[in-house]
Amino acid sequence: MLPRAVLRQSSLAKQLSCVSSARNAQLWLHNNSIARAGSLDLPTEVSLVEVSPRDGLQNEKQRVSTATKIELVEGLVAAGLQQVEVTSFVSPGFQRACAAGASEIAVFTAASEQFCKKNTNCSIQDSLKRIEAVIAAAKDSQVAVRGYVSCVVGCPYQGDVEPEAAAKIAGKLYEMGCYEVSMGDTIGVGTPASVAEMFKACKDVLPVEALAAHMHDTYGQAVANILTSLGMGIKVVDTAVAGLGGCPYAKGATGNVATEDVVYMLNGLGIKHGVDMDKLLDVSERISVALGRPNSSRAAKALLAARTGIEQQEA
Repeated sequence: MLPRAVLRQSSLAKQLSCVSSARNAQLWLHNNSIARAGSLDLPTEVSLVEVSPRDGLQNEKQRVSTATKIELVEGLVAAGLQQVEVTSFVSPGFQRACAAGASEIAVFTAASEQFCKKNTNCSIQDSLKRIEAVIAAAKDSQVAVRGYVSCVVGCPYQGDVEPEAAAKIAGKLYEMGCYEVSMGDTIGVGTPASVAEMFKACKDVLPVEALAAHMHDTYGQAVANILTSLGMGIKVVDTAVAGLGGCPYAKGATGNVATEDVVYMLNGLGIKHGVDMDKLLDVSERISVALGRPNSSRAAKALLAARTGIEQQEA
């Protein structure tokens, strides 16, 4: 399992790269034709993978106590989240994960050569060789492996990432033995158009059932991008309670899409997900207080305010 490192330098312009106007226009025409054809064919049930204990807390500058982490994980499980990423390990990561009793691990690479070199100090090809060795060891130990591809639509260094480039890496991870590959808009520059084009390319090289969506909310597009993903046949979505996380490599990049925001959308669509919103709000409020930071979930802030108002009226 490859650890993530902090990237040091990048210009603001490159860090917040947007999809070019020409490409956006082309993708808009493609998606507009889909929209005119009728409503999206959405799944009846979606699985949520909660990444806040790992992807969320590791981005916090302050030290988070073990007790707080345990309380967070236990609260998330009690709220109905069946898959929770607990932590990350540095080398030798796989051995340490097994010693800790992990039954599943995740491996990471990127669709951008520049990002991969700055993040893991190696090329994409070299990162895949490392991952292949980890997956082989995991198979011997009967440990499931989930794959991640970072920067699937945009990179803070090279700018736009072509859909075929992201799909190629996803296909390689699947061929190596990852049962699922999560496609990450790491710096949150994606739009429904670019996300649709990326998943369209991915579906040409691996089964849609093996794909997941991992969206960041820098430009407020994460929920829209997830809805687009669901319309493309994706049934697994990564989320983080209270919108925890972010990307230290891109100034201004915000956290992962908030679990509460996604659950609120799924409730409105009548899509099953197995999460108790009231219990989730309790977790969201506790971790925000513990970290001493505002809650980044729009749904949580609104629902918690409404709940406080009701409690005051009843008092």
